[in-house]
Amino acid sequence: MRAKDSATTNSPIAVGRSADAGTERGADPAVTDRPGHGTDGTGLPATGPGGNRGGLALAGLGVLAFSLTFPSTAWGLESFGPWSLVALRTLLAALIAGGALLLGRVALPDRRHRAGLVVVAAGVVIGFPLLTTLALRTSTTSHAAVVVGLLPLTTAVFSSLRTGARPPRAFWIAALAGAAVVIAFTVQQSGGELSGGDAYLFGALLVCAAGYTEGGRLARVMPGWQVVGWALVLCLPLAVVGAAVALPAEPVRLTAHGVIGLVWVATVSTFLGLYVWYRGMAGIGVPRASQLQLGQPLLTLVWSFLLLGEEVPAAAPVAALAVLVCIAATQRTGRAR
Repeated sequence: MRAKDSATTNSPIAVGRSADAGTERGADPAVTDRPGHGTDGTGLPATGPGGNRGGLALAGLGVLAFSLTFPSTAWGLESFGPWSLVALRTLLAALIAGGALLLGRVALPDRRHRAGLVVVAAGVVIGFPLLTTLALRTSTTSHAAVVVGLLPLTTAVFSSLRTGARPPRAFWIAALAGAAVVIAFTVQQSGGELSGGDAYLFGALLVCAAGYTEGGRLARVMPGWQVVGWALVLCLPLAVVGAAVALPAEPVRLTAHGVIGLVWVATVSTFLGLYVWYRGMAGIGVPRASQLQLGQPLLTLVWSFLLLGEEVPAAAPVAALAVLVCIAATQRTGRAR
């Protein structure tokens, strides 16, 4: 009993120091005051072993969901034009999110979080889907994977600049090595040539990294599904207008593939996938979670082969092994003290 009383008596001092440290870095004190959401000196969350495992598992589920986004988008383009597909996926996802928020009787987000939600909406809900869908009109899903190959490193950089996180040098070495492997592999398999959609792809890379960074930060002060939900609700008026304008202007040829692709990108890629992804980032930190996406291009190649019949290069197993080594290194160095 005395030990418990002593711990209780000392806790205000510890909390006060944590809040002050977080405020000095420009972070939300609510983040650092929550158990398991401090930092370990590297700028990464100091979660326990259970939190690490749970965060890794959730972020991994997000990567698995996202790996099917490009093949599903290619299927969706069989039935819809690019603008119609993006408007419909956003509209369906926003309706699902809005319904969940209403059923949960969730209060409106604090004013201080709304700017971040706008960044999430602009980058992840609208920017990335629209730019990658436009790119997939001329690029194969295999070639488009170069975006995801660069996204982990770009997200880690954005997070470091935005939140002040300072992963150790070994983390950046492993992250750069992983990005180099993925880039070399995707460039080699595409013949070393840039496609007409690459401008869209690199634009998507930047806006998505910004959206991931803000979403991961917000998911540490509110549930991840609410971050996704409010970002989608913000986009609902644009989605309605976009669908009303695009559907009459673009041809619609409903096929089974097209409908399945639309449903997947709306329900999984845009809502459920982002939900588990942001929860994972909240648990293990944006830099470490982002590096799990090094494996996403290779998973996308597998799905492209199975679902679209695209050829998988013979170098894929070697690249996969190298990427797994880099991912393991980033996870180990990311939690080193």
